Amino acid sequence: MIVEDQAASTALLTDPVFHGVHGQVEVIETHISRIFLAGERAWKMKRAVKLPYVDFSTPELRLAACAKEIELNAKTAPGLYIGYHRITREADGRLALDGPGRLADAVVEMRRFEQSSLLDRMAFAGKLTPALMSGTAHMVARFHHDAPVVHGRGGADAMAGVLDINEAGFAVSHLFRETETTRFNKAFRAALARHSALLDRRAREGKVRRCHGDLHLRNICLIDDVPRLFDCIEFSEELATVDVLYDLSFLLMDLWHRGFAASANMVMNRYLDETGDDGGFSLLPFFMAVRAAVRAHVTATLLTEGGTAAGLVDEARSYFDLALALLCVPSPRLVAIAGLSGSGKTSVAEMLAPHLGAPPGARIVESDRIRKAFHGVPAETRLPGDAYRSEVSRRVYREMARRSGLILRQGGSVVADAVFERPADRAAIEAEARRIGQPFLGLWLDADPVRLRRQVETRRGGPSDATVDVLEHQLQRHVDYPAWTRIDAARELEAIVVDILSHLEPTGPRSC
Repeated sequence: MIVEDQAASTALLTDPVFHGVHGQVEVIETHISRIFLAGERAWKMKRAVKLPYVDFSTPELRLAACAKEIELNAKTAPGLYIGYHRITREADGRLALDGPGRLADAVVEMRRFEQSSLLDRMAFAGKLTPALMSGTAHMVARFHHDAPVVHGRGGADAMAGVLDINEAGFAVSHLFRETETTRFNKAFRAALARHSALLDRRAREGKVRRCHGDLHLRNICLIDDVPRLFDCIEFSEELATVDVLYDLSFLLMDLWHRGFAASANMVMNRYLDETGDDGGFSLLPFFMAVRAAVRAHVTATLLTEGGTAAGLVDEARSYFDLALALLCVPSPRLVAIAGLSGSGKTSVAEMLAPHLGAPPGARIVESDRIRKAFHGVPAETRLPGDAYRSEVSRRVYREMARRSGLILRQGGSVVADAVFERPADRAAIEAEARRIGQPFLGLWLDADPVRLRRQVETRRGGPSDATVDVLEHQLQRHVDYPAWTRIDAARELEAIVVDILSHLEPTGPRSC
């Protein structure tokens, strides 16, 4: 009866007459849902599945999930979710919406939006601009800030539960060989053991919250040009009550897997700039690996259930391979990028960072953003002159060294971005790397004054407050960086980054 009712419900929702529209109803299939697009509405029905991580096997369970979906998503995507409905089997055998008959199924009603406004579609179209990525990072940071803390859950035991689900998912898949999954599962258990103490400490510190749980590009859309989260996990409090960085890592992994390394790195950096959660930086590659493993077995499950094989095998395999690769972390390093105002330090740092360290790349420690944070204002807000007093600047550079050391000690790589005009500041950042025993490379972006003036005059937006007058004072002081490697800044960004990478000394083997 359940199978018959779901088939009948699917037929009802694919009928243009039900929706009062002409033409075919578009249907989108996922591993646990079907979405029906008709006119100005989207209707989402849970598939009657029972998997290791979700049970939608009865209409009552599906109805409860629909109600929970409305409750949770209305907070992050106001105006998108309209309500949920009972699909009932009436006395005459026909199906009805919210009728008095027996419950046959349930469906969520939403306002339809253009599929082109989904971030996964925008990624395909090449529209993931830095401004959009920064806005998305800000949105996720605000969401996590407001998400309720859940005590007594999370930590290493919760991640062990995720690994249990992954292993159960691979066990029912016929795509991967048993020898592969055995090695795969062993590597993840070893990684979990390495991170257990930090995971438990973060749980005690309130980093485990009721999050989104399914935070990838397809579940973010632009509504009135603002990125919004929707379609969170509603069927499992356990899967959605996670470390905030594990929640973020699904988005980072999705971007990295699709080939948008720079976007992943920018989202990570802007998120950490806002939250200050650098203490969990070392967990990001592990969290991303777990997310990739989830996608591997979920995609393989579609094949097991008779999904279309075209592309699914390659997709599942690519997630599987990425998950293993993410567990191998290269040795850390610190690269400091110096130069006068207008030399392009920030642009170079942002292009270089994805190439350093484990995905999602190096943490960028930027003096301008730290200074703005000290004054409690957004990075784009112009500060008054007294914010640049010598004592304030010394404090900024001390904080840069502290943050760089924090990341290096966790095994992460750092790109430090500042003018580094005073020799003492250059010595301090270099000493931080030497003290921890990690490689250091100091770079000086050299450009002629005419180019520097032009860059400062035409610069729009960003965290720098430097004016032409500020640059002129720098030029008059004849700042020099004799011990750091000179890099010609009068070139395309790609050429500059290639040059920098050629100066990096080899590090030790990757730790897996």
